[in-house]
Amino acid sequence: MLEKNFSDIYTKFKMSLYSKVFNQDIKVEDSLSAIEVLCVELIVAMGRPTINEFASFAQLSAPNAAYKINNLVKKGYVRKVQSDVDKREYHLEVTDKYMKTYGVTYDYIGTVMKRIRERFSPDQVRELEEILGVIDDELMPEVRLENGKAQK
Repeated sequence: MLEKNFSDIYTKFKMSLYSKVFNQDIKVEDSLSAIEVLCVELIVAMGRPTINEFASFAQLSAPNAAYKINNLVKKGYVRKVQSDVDKREYHLEVTDKYMKTYGVTYDYIGTVMKRIRERFSPDQVRELEEILGVIDDELMPEVRLENGKAQK
């Protein structure tokens, strides 16, 4: 039962993302393929990765990653920002254009969180927060977030 409930919730969040991605009213030249959306979502999750970090995490060759990134830059959804530390490196940032066009997918998380706070007592919400924190910090070591950046 636990597996089914967790899977159902995860599936609903994915379906919310997919439906919003496919139902955007976007000019053809500005639209993103499903793979491009996944690339940008990975950049969001990684929090300003370098091109090499992105390629490594996505398990893409450097040329393939560069090609995907350059297409996203041309469409205006990602920008490359030169590193202050190493001028040879560039960090990837998602633009406001992406957040305005596709970022509405994050609104659903806020909607569900609001409903949780309305439906459950403050003690139950705190317990859920603790459980989710343990899941995030301890039970998913294969992919972790450090300083807001996804790490493998």
